[in-house]
Amino acid sequence: MRRVLYIHGFASAGSSGTATHLRNMLYEHGVEVISPDVPVMPTEALSLLKQMVAELQPELIIGTSMGGLYTEQMYGTPRIMVNPSFHMARHLTFQGMGRREFLNKRQDGAREFKVDRDMIAQFREVEKTSFSGVNAEEKSLVWGFFGKNDKFVNCQPEFKKAYGTDHFRIFDGEHRLNDVVLKRDIFPLVKQILKL
Repeated sequence: MRRVLYIHGFASAGSSGTATHLRNMLYEHGVEVISPDVPVMPTEALSLLKQMVAELQPELIIGTSMGGLYTEQMYGTPRIMVNPSFHMARHLTFQGMGRREFLNKRQDGAREFKVDRDMIAQFREVEKTSFSGVNAEEKSLVWGFFGKNDKFVNCQPEFKKAYGTDHFRIFDGEHRLNDVVLKRDIFPLVKQILKL
């Protein structure tokens, strides 16, 4: 079966609404959407995701927010980043450390996690390798979607600097994806990339 990997945002889970909508939209086309619970610690998350990509060989990777940070580094595969957050360390430093609740149900039943210095340091390390594999071929494989009303993250300059503007898109929406934006803006490109 054909596969798409979806990488969720911070404090979310593989059971998110975006993952569910994608799964429902692609199922009728014979495409399986794989959406794991991303580990909260960045080095573990990046390692797991790279291993999954190597084993599953998805035809497309879609990442939102923090998931966009990881998605960017999955070189060699077509990728869509929606409101990617390339500066998680800085963002979490300003938001403050402490306990956070997951926004969606996790497979292991965890309801909360802790933001601490170690997590922020690991994000800083992961961010150092952002854009390290960008070349002409990668630029043809990557699309960036940015909500014009996103009040949480704005990494448009970083995306444009690394990938140019050929695959740069602004959509009428906010930071979090909803089913309207998914159907109207993202899904047509998904169908185009997968030749559905």
